[in-house]
Amino acid sequence: MAAYISKEKPFSKKWFKAYAFILLGSIILTFGYVYFIIPYKILPGGIYGISIILHHQLGLPVGVTALVFNMILLGVGLKILGPRFGVKTFTTLVLIAVLVDMGGYFTGYEPLVEDDALLSAVFGGLLVGLGVGLIFRARASTGGSDVLAMIIGRFSSMPVGQIMIIVDSLVVLLGLLVFGDWRIPLYSWILIFVYGKVVDVVLQGPNYDKTLFIISKKHEEIQQKLVHEMGRRGSFISGEGMFGGKHHKIIFTTVTRREVAILQDFIHDLDPDAFMTVLEANEVLGGGFKTLKDKLDK
Repeated sequence: MAAYISKEKPFSKKWFKAYAFILLGSIILTFGYVYFIIPYKILPGGIYGISIILHHQLGLPVGVTALVFNMILLGVGLKILGPRFGVKTFTTLVLIAVLVDMGGYFTGYEPLVEDDALLSAVFGGLLVGLGVGLIFRARASTGGSDVLAMIIGRFSSMPVGQIMIIVDSLVVLLGLLVFGDWRIPLYSWILIFVYGKVVDVVLQGPNYDKTLFIISKKHEEIQQKLVHEMGRRGSFISGEGMFGGKHHKIIFTTVTRREVAILQDFIHDLDPDAFMTVLEANEVLGGGFKTLKDKLDK
């Protein structure tokens, strides 16, 4: 069995936790589709985007249509890529399809917010992103464009992420051609943006951490401040100036957003000529922050 398939011992704590995430994520995602996305013909890209187009044009059920496409893609993926998709992914695809079509049957896809496609695009993206993020946390997949991108990537030098963007954009543009309404792709791209950001937050948590590179002749005093007063770790990197060729030490460390301001005031008073670069740290594990074990157990 391939290493990417996450397997938990049946009925263990991790097993129950994974399937609880899948169930909760699927329910939240369904609310996003049924009450915000499908009624306004907003397209999230991928398989569900195509299924929404077919639903509005031919009356086909969104969930079952998406499930058929996803099963075909997974079958091709298994043949080309090998066993990358476990039982949890198949369970997720069936569960979402059933919930979406049940939701559509009972609600008739009446929007929760009348005459406000923009608000629906934002909250639809939020709910779908939250649901997909929880499903990803269970080490499962929602199929769709990520599977297609992996298949195309097998025969292409393009990164899978770029292929996914192209696939989703083509589906959105297909919606423009079919429905003839420029508002649909515009709302759809808002949805995809919000959805992507929410997935990142669910998987990585809200980010308040910054990575710093500091060059100063007072590097020892800054080290003392970081280690003994702020309780932070870091490393010295040996560097050489591009202009004068002087050797110096570069401090590499990660601190919280609030600690950046404290450190900047300290360095300004200590060495006004110091050089500092502040970068967003997408995720920090270990060294006084969340550990890798904490992340995997969460």
